[in-house]
Amino acid sequence: MRDFHLPGRSAVLATNGICATSHPLAAKVAIQMLEAGGNAADAAIAAAVLLGICEPQMTGIGGDCFVLLKPADEERIVALNGSGRAPAALSAERLRHDGHRTVPTDGPEAVTIPGAVDAFCTLSKDWGRAGLKACLAPAIHYAEAGVPVAPRTAFDWKVAEPRLQGAARTHYLFQGNAPQTGQVFRAPGQAEVLRRIAMDGRKGFYEGEVAEDMVNSLRALGGPHALEDFAATACTYCDPVSGTYRDVDLVEHPPNGQGATAILMARILSHFDIAAMEPFGARRVHIEAEAAKLAYDARNRFLADADHMTRLEHMLSDRTAERLAGLIDPNRAMASPAALSEAVHKDTVYLTVVDRDRMAVSLIYSVYHSFGSGLASDRFGINFQNRGAGFTLQQGHPNEAAGGKRPMHTIIPGMIRRNGKLIMPFGVMGGAYQPNGHVRFLSNVVDFGMAPQAAIDGPRSFADAGILKVERGYDDSVRAELEGMGHDVVIPQEPIGGAQAILIDDRTGVLQGGSDPRKDGCALGY
Repeated sequence: MRDFHLPGRSAVLATNGICATSHPLAAKVAIQMLEAGGNAADAAIAAAVLLGICEPQMTGIGGDCFVLLKPADEERIVALNGSGRAPAALSAERLRHDGHRTVPTDGPEAVTIPGAVDAFCTLSKDWGRAGLKACLAPAIHYAEAGVPVAPRTAFDWKVAEPRLQGAARTHYLFQGNAPQTGQVFRAPGQAEVLRRIAMDGRKGFYEGEVAEDMVNSLRALGGPHALEDFAATACTYCDPVSGTYRDVDLVEHPPNGQGATAILMARILSHFDIAAMEPFGARRVHIEAEAAKLAYDARNRFLADADHMTRLEHMLSDRTAERLAGLIDPNRAMASPAALSEAVHKDTVYLTVVDRDRMAVSLIYSVYHSFGSGLASDRFGINFQNRGAGFTLQQGHPNEAAGGKRPMHTIIPGMIRRNGKLIMPFGVMGGAYQPNGHVRFLSNVVDFGMAPQAAIDGPRSFADAGILKVERGYDDSVRAELEGMGHDVVIPQEPIGGAQAILIDDRTGVLQGGSDPRKDGCALGY
């Protein structure tokens, strides 16, 4: 139980359904969808698409998504890959010839075909109850009427302001400036696009005038995109990957997402008695940081489009985790492995919904960097993701950029099972931090018995590019001890990540939702 003398938030308890998101309007819309007879899939679509209006720096219909879904009255988990592919004409050799060592983050070369819209249409058709028109109606309304800009969103928007270029400055700035908290953001062009999707399904986005607007805008900027690239876009179903930690299974989306990194990191940590450590002491931070360095190094070597990856079993094996755990010195920091040439980011939205029939959805949705590429389509103002910056230009690497290929993705939805039964859908936003964030949350719950809200609230750390980022929630003595172990410790300017989770308690029939105070959102139930 939290100390009620101190600032904080209580868990949200409900029996019929809960949605946890990073924006209150999206959580409200999801609950309204459930109350009107929709299910968790409907609620997740409605909330996700609205988040593209509430938090356009984080996500939008120009981006990608990944979904884990547990059907009602079943315990199997379905994975849906809503990530788009590089345009067929993209060439790593051409980029290298032009002098690039990495895929430019702010150019059309980084713009992969948006995959989320096709995934939402498929999710609605295969698993929804309310229909696509009903799911998109709230976002259409708010895109036209406008959404007051929330405090964290305004903070992020201001930081991203210089990245916006051309048409994006027209559609996403207010007379050349980022909006302040409370100013109302409207996106009438996106409202029109969503109406077409509501009427015509995926064809309303990937064909006709909307697709022509996107292709013409990108080609005018020098992009290799073609109408055929958009028309061919299709999400894919796949089997989740999982790994055991203590008495639970961590379930992740398979590659091209980086969920396998979280499983490997958790398995490395299973070789240490984390529960015997201080929950927010230096020793735990140190062991976690070392495990992250090793797991992320494996990620950088092996992860790619599933059709081009050959070392997934190696990453997930107990033997690999055991050997890597043996490299960790409990008293001294190791040098950070060489970074891969793909770009990292921290801009994503995550939401989770559980309904009265216990269908559960874990959904993550992103444009990669803040406002993606910083580019938008001229007519409708669709912000283009720069997910192609997740490719490497290293020749022969499984994640080398190529036409028709999916890049390695940082965004990952998660679920936790015990004895084959789902107990918690969850996710942690924050770009590269996400696998580390999944494992920190998992360990908070399993090793220290924290409820979802407490597990989310706790301070975070992250070993990233040779720096150990340690939030202000840690005591200065912890930072000093970590520096004594050889870590280069900094307090990050921004908080590390953001999380949402829902605990399914079958003993009481009660759902318990948690939402990260680092974001603007909340959990709501009924």
